[in-house]
Amino acid sequence: MGKFKPLAEYCMAQSLREFELPFHRIEQIIGGKLPASALRPQYWANTSGGSGPVRAEMKATPCDTFLVSGSKRVRFARR
Repeated sequence: MGKFKPLAEYCMAQSLREFELPFHRIEQIIGGKLPASALRPQYWANTSGGSGPVRAEMKATPCDTFLVSGSKRVRFARR
């Protein structure tokens, strides 16, 4: 199982159109620390050809991920 599989499963279980999670909650869900690079928007980018660890797991979910500018929060939005 990939590091972000639990996050993908969490997102699939949500019924809200949009929601945000702080980094500390994401770390609880995945059972580990996020790298320093998680503070860059590119880490959470939803590029169609993206192969980063987050994007690889999130492709199977109905959610796109967006770093909330100036914070340690991620917004999840249904496509």
